[in-house]
Parts: sequence; C-alpha cells; structure tokens
Amino acid sequence: MTDPTLLTKAMNAGQKLLDYCRANDWSGYDPYDALNSSLFTTLPFLNSRIPRLALTQALKRSPINIRGLLGIPKTRNPKGMALFIAALLKSPQLDRQANKELLGQLTRALLELRSPDTPYWCWGYSFPWQTRTIVVPRGFPNLVCTTFIAETLLDIYEHSQNPEYLKIGASSAEYIVKDLYWTDGGSVASFSYPLPGLGSRTHNANFLAAAFLCRLSKHIRDDRFLDPALKVARYSASEQHCDGSWDYGEGSKQRWVDNFHTGYNVCALRSIAETTGTTEFEECVRRGFDFYRNHFFRCDGAPRYFHNSTYPLDIHCVAQSIITLLKFKDMGVGNESLAAAVFRWAMEHMWDNRGFFYYRVLRSCTIRIPYMRWSQAWMLLALATFLSECEARTKQASRSTVVA
Repeated sequence: MTDPTLLTKAMNAGQKLLDYCRANDWSGYDPYDALNSSLFTTLPFLNSRIPRLALTQALKRSPINIRGLLGIPKTRNPKGMALFIAALLKSPQLDRQANKELLGQLTRALLELRSPDTPYWCWGYSFPWQTRTIVVPRGFPNLVCTTFIAETLLDIYEHSQNPEYLKIGASSAEYIVKDLYWTDGGSVASFSYPLPGLGSRTHNANFLAAAFLCRLSKHIRDDRFLDPALKVARYSASEQHCDGSWDYGEGSKQRWVDNFHTGYNVCALRSIAETTGTTEFEECVRRGFDFYRNHFFRCDGAPRYFHNSTYPLDIHCVAQSIITLLKFKDMGVGNESLAAAVFRWAMEHMWDNRGFFYYRVLRSCTIRIPYMRWSQAWMLLALATFLSECEARTKQASRSTVVA
C-alpha cells in the first residue's frame, strides 16, 4: 500500500474516471434501466410482467448496448450521485478543479432528485424495475437507495457541520421506521424492501438501514431509532449460516450468496458496532468476514460474484471488495495486499483508457458497456477509499522513517 507506483496509478485512474463522469454530466445507462424504453409506450401490449422481465434480462446480459435504439435515455441516478459525493469527500485530491464547488453542485442535484409526493426525504432509482412479482415505479422511494443517500448526507454534515443535512437524515429515518419497519411479534424484525408492506426479509438492506439509523442516532443524540435498528440487525445476524455466509434474503427465490451483498453485511455490522460501542456482533462479523475473504477471490485477485463459481467477474464486486478489505485491514494479515491485487487485476482487465471501467468479464467475452451507477460511481468510491488508505500508509511510513 506504500508503493508509490501503485498510488500514482490509482490517482491517475481516479482523476481520469472523475473527468469522464463529469464530461457525461453524471448521467449514463444502468444494467436495470430497460423499462425506461419508449418501446413500452409505443407498444403498450408489451407492458406486462414477462416482456418486462425478458427485456431487462436481455439488456443486462448483452455485450452490445442497444439502449439508444430502444429509446432508453441516459439518466442521473440518485444513488450514483451519492456515491460520487462520498468519493470526493473521502479523497478530495481526486478533483483537480474546485472540489468545494463541485461538491455543492452534486449535493444540490442530489436533493433535487428526491422522490416526489412523499412527506419524507427519500429516494428511488431513475428507472422502473420489475421484480419477479411486482413493478417498482421510477423514482418510488426504496430502502437501499434512501439509506445510501442518507449516509452520504451524514458524510456531508460531518464535513460541513451544516445542521440542515441532519434534519434531512432524520426525515429519511422517519420514512424507514414508520413506513418500512415491521415485526411478526416474535423473533422476526425487518425493513420492507423494495416497497412498503411486503413483509420482506432482505439481509443487506436490513443491515445497511440499521447502520444508518445507529449513526444518525449518535449525531442527533436521540435513541428513538436505535430500538428498531438493533432489533432488525439482531434478526438478520441470527440468520447467518454456520459457515459465516448469508443468503441474500429469506424468500424462497432469494437463496443465493454473493460478493457485494456479503460485503455490505459485514461492513454495516462493523459500523453498527463502532457507532454504538456494542460487542454483541463480534463473532458474527468475524465469521462473516472470514467467509468473505476465503470464498470470493481468485489467487490473482479477481473477485468472484458468487462464492461457488468464478463467473461473472463484475465491476461492482471489484469496488465492494476493495472497500470491504480495507475496512477490515486489521482483521488478519494480507487484507491490504489483497485489496491492492484486486485493484491491479481490475486495471488490467476492466479499465478502458478512455476513462471508465467495464461492466463484466464473462467466460466467453467482456461486456464493455460503461454503466454509470453500477460501474463508474462505485469504482470512484473504491478508488477514493484506496487512495485515502495509500496516503495514510505513506504518511505513517514517513513518520516511522523520521523517528528512526
């Protein structure tokens, strides 16, 4: 992590990526944006469950981007905007121009993208999406999108000390607790995702929201959000398997284990412990990270999507792997070195010198479509995290040399 060549490579990639995103006005396509197609307006008889699912899966898997032909526009995604802001706050030197001015522009744009027709500050995606059973409308608020954005607003508050962002965060927390929290009166406590009233049990969404509520509670010195947060975290922690893994969720069609959702889980649990001072999740976190470290990486640093198969190799997994490994740099030997190996592998296999990252490497081909939220926003945050850690390690090494 103190290799100056590595630091330079990461800095150059991060600045070039930021320039690419800025040049595209922070707008782009998304793997799940098929239902933004004008096809469903022109041919309304296609606007039903099976055609919606089929087109979404076809575009997500296609190595050729035909979205322009289907009338799918590039959009600004609220979650992507939040990731851009988080990256700039974590590593301000990424921006060779006026970082403060850019942060203000992005923050204003993010606030303008809030979900309409709701009394709370909450956010949804810039496209409608079809699950196996329901359609989530464009812009309709959901737990994961709102949580990521609210976390970024807390980052902005810690950076600026502007209390307005705490007020917005508290409004987001009200939405989560009042509209999405549910319990069966017994052992189950969860937040509904992606829509209210579904009675869903999605573990990464639970942990992410619980971590945000705990962090907000500490800032506003108000414990009213802590009880539901900890009940939900305890429930999802209890559903961890003996080997340390979690299924994505408890629904009958949610029984898979993947890289970045597992990363979300362990990072969020560690955040809860750091924020509240509790030690009750220590064993859960240790087993979860051990599973993550031992099952999701090839020997060359390539991060697997699933724990039991190599392909696809997905850029979102690259980003979350770097973030997770660095957050757990203290838990065992070699996590920083593995994060560096993931970065090197991505630069060799998924980086385009035009300034963006590819979507996926498959067994038979590489999907080179430059998705904005899924790929570029996440990788900018991962690079900012990597740079921040590299710089901290370099300073530490310099101090040690001076002392010696």
